[in-house]
Amino acid sequence: MLTTDIQQCSSCARIPGPGTMSRWADEAFSSVSGEDAEVTIRIVDRDEGAVLNQKYRNVRRATNVLSFDYANDPHSPPGVLGDVVICAAVVDEEASAQQKNFDAHWAHMVVHGILHLCGYDHTEEEAAQTMEKLETEILSRLGFPAPYA
Repeated sequence: MLTTDIQQCSSCARIPGPGTMSRWADEAFSSVSGEDAEVTIRIVDRDEGAVLNQKYRNVRRATNVLSFDYANDPHSPPGVLGDVVICAAVVDEEASAQQKNFDAHWAHMVVHGILHLCGYDHTEEEAAQTMEKLETEILSRLGFPAPYA
């Protein structure tokens, strides 16, 4: 089971509720792990998202989702999976620009972030295909369409 702490630090009006995001995160986590763990999902504004993206990825703009994996950090308490940081403004803009359902796109960002914390990546083609297939399966179970269709 995944215990999720939601930190709502954004001024955006349209953000899914904490219970909804926790359910999406738990579905993603339980799909790939039978362990118990804790995760923080922090919802931020564009400024904080840009600062974090610059600091950790050397990219000078906010991005939709960042994941910070603490599983192998010797200073992290046992069972702490990591943090997922979602920039609300970017996710909202992407959903609109890509004509995606608001909740479906938010669910995708939560699932995507959790899968990164569980060791999934998309830097290599084969790994990307594996991660995308898993995201599609999880989102389907949550009642959402394939995110890459």
